Amino acid sequence: MNLVIQHPALSRTLLDSIATELGAAALANSPFAARFAAPAGFDRAALDALSATHRVDAALVPAGRRLADYRLIAFDMDSTLINIECVDEIADFAGRKAEVAAITEAAMRGEIPDYAESLRRRVALLAGLPESALTEVYENRLKITPGAAALIERAHQAGLKVLLVSGGFTFFTERLKPRLGLDFTRANRLVVAGGRLTGELDGGIVDADVKRSTVQTLCAQLGCEPSAAIVVGDGANDLKMMAIAGVSVAYRAKPVVRAQTTHALNHCGLDALLNCFEDSFGASVSAP
Repeated sequence: MNLVIQHPALSRTLLDSIATELGAAALANSPFAARFAAPAGFDRAALDALSATHRVDAALVPAGRRLADYRLIAFDMDSTLINIECVDEIADFAGRKAEVAAITEAAMRGEIPDYAESLRRRVALLAGLPESALTEVYENRLKITPGAAALIERAHQAGLKVLLVSGGFTFFTERLKPRLGLDFTRANRLVVAGGRLTGELDGGIVDADVKRSTVQTLCAQLGCEPSAAIVVGDGANDLKMMAIAGVSVAYRAKPVVRAQTTHALNHCGLDALLNCFEDSFGASVSAP
């Protein structure tokens, strides 16, 4: 196994300190990352300790693993591919942001086991808002996560398809699809009548089970096993699709998610994931 160390402000002093601690020189360097041969017996506990001590993103990766070995990369949307929780920002226009955000946080921490019910409760609080509130959120509050566009571009170059599967809303995924060049999207549809939100959803809810089945179905269409998928997310609602993937990445994630994923990114942008594959090592790393 190799050990990849990353940070947007990775210093030579810090790298020298880590090299001394590991008792080995780096196998490869870039301005923002270094790859070492992992010491014998270096495990997840040691990895987490190193990350916490030096405040870096660290990952144990199989030697020779390539991005081109995978067929699909799937992203959660809210607080993963974009910087906000859309339902919370929409609720702000109804003066209910704090109330809705508290439910969102509890759901993402895994404290509300029925995600569908938690979403219905939040959406019900949006009833009566003009549809223009969605446009306001998209145009003035939503930003693409640093490094997301670079990661998607490189994934396409390596032959992967890109999926955005979200417990959020189609209003946003349909606009992000052409903006980022996504191949597939799936999300929940808000009901609008007379130019206003009704507080209801149209059709089945995209919960953890639907996210997992969407990844499985797409992998079958692509002629590969889910082990050929990379999944990136931040909340408990992502864990089931992460569990079947070959690589799972917790981005600025809740502790319950970080504990169950292959890699965690807490300091770098999404494009830092590229340095975990030898055919993409040395890619630029975006600041958070």
